[in-house]
Amino acid sequence: MTTQTKYNILISLLSSVARLPLRALYVLSDVAYFFIYHVVRYRRKTVRSNLVMVFGDSDMKMIVRTEKEFYRHLCDCIAETVKLLHISDEEIDRRVDVTNGEYIDSIIRSGHSVVLFLGHYGNWEWVQAIIHHFSEPLVGGQIYKPLHNEVMDRTMLRIRSRFGLECIPQDRAVRRLIGIEREGQKFVIGFISDQRPSGKLLHHWTGFLGIDTPYMVGGETIGNHVDARFVYLDVEKTSRGYYRLTFCPVEPDPGDMEEYPYTREFMRMLEKTILRNPAYWLWSHKRWKRHRPSQS
Repeated sequence: MTTQTKYNILISLLSSVARLPLRALYVLSDVAYFFIYHVVRYRRKTVRSNLVMVFGDSDMKMIVRTEKEFYRHLCDCIAETVKLLHISDEEIDRRVDVTNGEYIDSIIRSGHSVVLFLGHYGNWEWVQAIIHHFSEPLVGGQIYKPLHNEVMDRTMLRIRSRFGLECIPQDRAVRRLIGIEREGQKFVIGFISDQRPSGKLLHHWTGFLGIDTPYMVGGETIGNHVDARFVYLDVEKTSRGYYRLTFCPVEPDPGDMEEYPYTREFMRMLEKTILRNPAYWLWSHKRWKRHRPSQS
């Protein structure tokens, strides 16, 4: 079976599911939660270990409660992501409340592009709906790491471009964003910057959720190249299937003279978001697998 055939079959199946109303998809999500959490036990050890590292083991009731809420939310995110294949602009705008899109418009009018920092919090796949809330002309997009499976990669690209955002592979990001500037345009590009860097890029470390943590610097590096402004997207899940997004300026301490102050300030802002309601962060990611090399 060819890759194209596999892709067509998968898209057809997912599109059929996506035609169901969200209330029906949430029933499927509840069923999926039972199997993923209780039967398959998907990454249960990783999630529990991460939660204990951050919150300690003195209140295991809180840990287990947060763990279960996380898995319920993860299953909801999967259902909501599939729904992107068949959701109207009106419904997504009703469910994703963007409180201050005019702030981005003001930056674009001032002649600057925007590096938008965000994390794997809430439903990051629904964040693309922000494109409806800007009135100034701009190129909207997101940086992504291509998946090894070509069928899944093409499927996710289709989902992630549902509202016209441009998906830019990591290895082409610098060239493409500088190219946009040279064409006389401005951009708002999302960088999901809370992942663990690859082994060869473990050069920058900071405290995050009380743990010594390596961080990625691509967003700030590219932003500095084009004199972009740095903005954090704060995400709040207000109820099942509803999110509030707020654009916040990233403003490091003026006395911070270390490298990459905007990235580290973003991590502090994300930390506050996570601690506000921990269940909605991606705890199944092996964030702290690596440790800072010892200085000899």
